[in-house]
Amino acid sequence: MPKGYWVAHVDVADPAIYAKYREANAIPFAKYGARFLVRGPEQAQMEGASRARTVVIEFPSLQAAFDCFHSPEYQAAKAIRDPISTADLVIVEGYEG
Repeated sequence: MPKGYWVAHVDVADPAIYAKYREANAIPFAKYGARFLVRGPEQAQMEGASRARTVVIEFPSLQAAFDCFHSPEYQAAKAIRDPISTADLVIVEGYEG
């Protein structure tokens, strides 16, 4: 079964509140088996446009990735982040080729 991934590009206006979001999202991420592959601001924009932070999170399955996003626990964490950030997020299926 292919894994699922969140790929996010995020601009953060208030790092202190974003830290509270990170604390809150730990609960649903643990519940749904999330593992961070990329988490942080160190990056080089080579083509196109992006945001200041790139985050890639691996889940055991595509369904787990969707379930985590729609969970009440993650939506509560997201409510902390939304007022102080702008994000683009896609959920994608992993390649098993």
